[in-house]
Amino acid sequence: MNKKLLFSPAGLVGIAVALVLSVAIISLLPSLRIDLTEDQLYTLSDGSRNIVANLETPLELMFFYSESATEDQPQIRAYGTRVQELLREIVIASEGNLTLTVIDPEPFSEDEDLATQYGIQAVPVSAGGEEIYFGLVVAPDVAPEDVNPLIPMATETMPLVRPDQEQFLEYEFMKLIINVANPQRTVVGLITELEIDGGFNPATGQATSPWFVMDLIRQLYDVRRIPTTADTIEEDVDILMVVHPQGLSEQLLYAIDQHVMRGGEALVFLDPNADSMVSLSPQGALIPAGMNSNLPGLLEAWGVDYADDLVLTDNELALRVRMSQTERPIPHLGMLGVQRQYLAQEDIITSRLETINLSSTGVISQVEGAVTTFEPLIVSSSDNMLMDRVLLESVTDPSILFDEFESDNETHVIAARVTGVINSAFPDGRPVVEEEVQEEVAADETIDTEAAVDPENPAIPAAETSDDSVDDAAEEPVAEHLAGSNGTVNIVVFADSDLLMDRLWVQVAQFLGQRIPQPFANNGDILINTLDNLSGGADLVSIRSRGTYSRPFTRVIDLQRQADDRLRTEEAELLDRLAETETSLAQLNQDEEGNPVGQITPEIQAEIDRFNAELLDTRRRLRDVQFQLTEDIDRLGSNLKAINTALIPILLTVLALIAHFARVRRRNAAA
Repeated sequence: MNKKLLFSPAGLVGIAVALVLSVAIISLLPSLRIDLTEDQLYTLSDGSRNIVANLETPLELMFFYSESATEDQPQIRAYGTRVQELLREIVIASEGNLTLTVIDPEPFSEDEDLATQYGIQAVPVSAGGEEIYFGLVVAPDVAPEDVNPLIPMATETMPLVRPDQEQFLEYEFMKLIINVANPQRTVVGLITELEIDGGFNPATGQATSPWFVMDLIRQLYDVRRIPTTADTIEEDVDILMVVHPQGLSEQLLYAIDQHVMRGGEALVFLDPNADSMVSLSPQGALIPAGMNSNLPGLLEAWGVDYADDLVLTDNELALRVRMSQTERPIPHLGMLGVQRQYLAQEDIITSRLETINLSSTGVISQVEGAVTTFEPLIVSSSDNMLMDRVLLESVTDPSILFDEFESDNETHVIAARVTGVINSAFPDGRPVVEEEVQEEVAADETIDTEAAVDPENPAIPAAETSDDSVDDAAEEPVAEHLAGSNGTVNIVVFADSDLLMDRLWVQVAQFLGQRIPQPFANNGDILINTLDNLSGGADLVSIRSRGTYSRPFTRVIDLQRQADDRLRTEEAELLDRLAETETSLAQLNQDEEGNPVGQITPEIQAEIDRFNAELLDTRRRLRDVQFQLTEDIDRLGSNLKAINTALIPILLTVLALIAHFARVRRRNAAA
C-alpha cells in the first residue's frame, strides 16, 4: 500500500513540489551559506565580518565590470563571477551597512563616464582588442540631495582588480572600506635618533637630505616625531614606529609598553650594527662607539628573542659590492639581497615583493614558552653564520669574512609579525626615577629647615605659597596603568634598520627641484605595506590570504606524467638505436683499410631499410601513447560529468524517499 502511494501520480507530484519548495526556500535565504571548498574560498574571515558589521555609516560598493564585452572570454567571466560572489558575501555579512551595485560601462555611455570619473582604468583584453573595465569603488551611501558639492566625498578606488591579486582580494576590499569609513589620516609616531629626516655632515660641512622613505610616509600618513626624552605617548598615535632605539629611558620604554597595551600598533627596526651611523671623512670612516640597538624588557614581554651583538652573514644571499671604483665587485657576506623565495608568500606585507636589501642585519626568534604568535616575514637561507658584530664594524675587505665563515646549516628569522594577548613589561606600573625622588626630598628639606619667605609677601612662608602649585600637580590626570593588553597586540619587528637607507634600495635624482626616485629593491614597498596593514587595526591584520581558486585535476596530471615517462622511454630507445645504426653504417661504409667506400652497398641499404622500419614502428608507438593519454583523459571527463549530472538528483531523490517513508511509517504507527 505504501509503495502504491509513493509511486502514484500524487506521490511523484508531491516529491517534485517538495524539491521546488526546497530550492525556493534556499533562494530566499541568501544568508544561508555552506562552503564545501577545501580552503574555505567563499567564507569570510572573522576580521572582515567585524569590520563590515561595525560600520558607523552606510557605504556603497560600485563594481565596474564590462560583462557584455567579455562574452567570448570565459576565463575573465569566471574571474568576474568569483569577484562578485566575494562582494556579495561581504554585503551579506555587513548586516545592511553595505550595498552592491554592478555597473557595465558600455562604450560612449554615462556609466563609462562615471567609471572614468572615479579613475577606473580601461584595459585591452588582447592586442588591438576591445577594452574592458574591471574595478571597484567604495563611497558613502548618501542620497543625491544630501550631497554637498562644496565638500568632496571620501572615496577609495581600485582601478583594476587584477587576477594575480585574487588571494588577497578580501584584504584589499576591506582596506578600501576602512579608508572610506575612517577618512582621517593615520598618525604615525616616530622615535629615533638617526638622521632619518636629514641632518648635518661635519665631514663635508653640508646638510644631508632626508631618507626617501620619509617622503613616502608623509605622503600617506601624519608623521609625528616623538623625542627620546619623552615620558608619554599621546593616545591619538595610531602606529608607533621605533627605528634603532639606543639607550631609551625607563620612562619612554614604559610609554611604549602602555601604547601597545592599549591597542596601539608598533613597528620596530632593531639593528646590531647600524651602518647609517658611520660617516665618511677625508681621514676615513668615523665609527661611533656603539652602533647596536635594543628594547630591553619589552622584547621579552612580547615573546621575541634578539641578540644585539650578533650579525647575520649569508653565503647564498650575499650581495656583490664594489669597495672602490678600481676594484671589481666581490660578494659581501654581511650585505644581503633577500629574494622572493625567502619572503612569506601568505602575508600581505611580503607576498608580492621581489627583493629586500639588508646590511649587517641581526636575527630574531620566539622566546620559548611565549604566549604570542610569531610569524616570520623574512628568513635567511640555510647557508649562513652568526658573527660577532665587532668583526663587521670596521671591515674594509669583505673577503676577510670568508676566512671566518662556517655555515650553521639552519635558517634564521630577520623580520616577523607578533600577535596575541600579552602582559605589561612593567607589572608594578610606571618606574620611579631615583634622581627625581632625591631632588624632591632635598628640596623639601631645604624648605622645612630654612623656612624661606615669599619675597612678595614676607608674612607668608614660601612653603605655603607653593601649596596651590602642589595641588595643581596632584590634580593632573594620571593615565591608568594597564597590566595587560586590551585585546590582541600587533607588532612587526625587523632586525635591521639599514634597509630604510637610500643606498640599499633607491637612487634619488633631482629634476626641477623635485626628488625623483629610481628604486632597484622593494625596501620602500615593505615599509608602506607594513604601515598600511597595521593602520587597519586588529581586524584587518587578522585577514590572511585566501586559498587558490585554481584546482587542477591531480588524476589528469598523473596521467600526463605517466604518458610523459612512457614517451621519454620510447624516445630514449629510438635515440639509442639511431646511434647504433649510425655506428653500423659508418663501419659498413669503410673498406678494410678504413677508407670510405663512397657508394651504397647492399649491406648498407639493408641496414638503412631496417632502421627506417624501426623508426616507423617507434613513431607508431609514440602516437599510441599520445592517443591513449587523450582517451584516458576523455574517459575521466565523461565519468566526472556523469557523476556530477546524476549524483545530485539521485541523492535528492533518495533523501526525498527516505523522508516520505519515515512520514508514512509515522502515520501508520499513529493509526
